[in-house]
Amino acid sequence: MPETPTPTFAGVEPKPGAVKPNPIIVADGVVRHFGGLTAVDVKHFEVERHSITALIGPNGAGKSTFFNLLTGFDTAQHGEGSFNGKPLKGMSSAQVARAGMVRTFQLTKALNRMTVMENMRLGAQHQSGEGIGAAMVAPLWRKREREITAQAEELLDRFKLLEKREDYAGSLSGGQRKLLEMARALMSKPQMVMLDEPMAGVNPALTESLLEHIVDLRTQGMTVLFVEHDMHMVRRISDWVVVMAEGQIIAEGDPHAVMADPAVQNAYLGAHHDADLSEER
Repeated sequence: MPETPTPTFAGVEPKPGAVKPNPIIVADGVVRHFGGLTAVDVKHFEVERHSITALIGPNGAGKSTFFNLLTGFDTAQHGEGSFNGKPLKGMSSAQVARAGMVRTFQLTKALNRMTVMENMRLGAQHQSGEGIGAAMVAPLWRKREREITAQAEELLDRFKLLEKREDYAGSLSGGQRKLLEMARALMSKPQMVMLDEPMAGVNPALTESLLEHIVDLRTQGMTVLFVEHDMHMVRRISDWVVVMAEGQIIAEGDPHAVMADPAVQNAYLGAHHDADLSEER
């Protein structure tokens, strides 16, 4: 496997809407209103390829809504975005996923009444047996089904879920469902993975495992954008941090510098008076 290029932010000005040397996502003038509320008003946004970028901000900042707009789960009233140089406007969430950008959710979307292996198989693309005609002719889909099963087993083994392959997804713990959702997302062999609060509801025993898997995504050549409230985790694994407040991007930069930014501290302390962003705490 060729060595993955290391993302470099040398020369990138740490300011809202910072231009990156090799962006995989670019968004301009993205606005989403809900009635009289402006949930998202992003002037310019870029994510550097092969990086781990954190999107942080107080509750209600518009982070998850912005995720939905980028991934086709919602539609902006104004603005446009591109992924790998191709326009995202008008693309459904399924089309965005097929283009190579997949996501997970704060509340996991595992299909509880299906087994872990069945959930994994659903994540694969190019399933020849999906068509009614092809499904009637076993030789047309059996080879591909074996390939999908082998890929699923490899991922389940990597995520330490292989022994759960025949268990119903609903029987897994919250942390295990997070692992399953991430593993299933990788079945489509994406170029970019979007994680919405990957640590939410995860017990400390599985937190370290999830962190290792996120870092491993970058090692394998993928780009990661994640929403997270745990500032220790953000500082630990992020190459770059983008801060949202009241729907707008108010700061960008190196994790340690961003945490010391007065505008960022004001945004957090304005919503959470007990918040402490200092590295010592």
